[in-house]
Amino acid sequence: MSKTAITAAPIAPVLADRWSPRSFDTTYELASHDLLSVLEAGRWAPSANNMQPWFFSPAVRGSALFEQINAEALEGFNAAWAPHASGYVVVSILAKTPDGRDNSHAAAYDAGLAVMSMVIQAQELGLATHQVGGFNRTTMPGILGLGDDVQPIVLLVLGKLAPAENLQGPAYEREIAPRVRKTIDEVVLHGKP
Repeated sequence: MSKTAITAAPIAPVLADRWSPRSFDTTYELASHDLLSVLEAGRWAPSANNMQPWFFSPAVRGSALFEQINAEALEGFNAAWAPHASGYVVVSILAKTPDGRDNSHAAAYDAGLAVMSMVIQAQELGLATHQVGGFNRTTMPGILGLGDDVQPIVLLVLGKLAPAENLQGPAYEREIAPRVRKTIDEVVLHGKP
């Protein structure tokens, strides 16, 4: 299924063709070199003061961590489709600076840059991704063995795209819906081209 973005000016194909599916191939096994490539893309993302406040917890289908995340952390709608993917990367942030000051806003922004880098790299490798914020934020830190100052912020779902018909109900309806965004005039507040 193609959902290439319709844009007011050309953008890179890796960006225009990227979208967040929910239908993943249940037979595809994520190659370790592809997972490493995605993680490296995140590692090399820019960050404020080069603090690199992110941590990545990869879990491939069939691993104990993947199953534990499915059983104890995924919630609601996401629990129905995400386990069909080939793997996850839970992205967490260190919410404090080395001297103990709150850094949660900058760290979340920086982690967003790392996630986008991973998403673009996955797209370049022919993988599909979907970012999930709907997970149990109480159980996930324990599952990952995170310290008090480390907070999980997003679960990146990875795998190969599968036909929309593999989904049912609301998931299917969302999968086949057109990809839409606000217009450029709605999001550019000043200095419109």
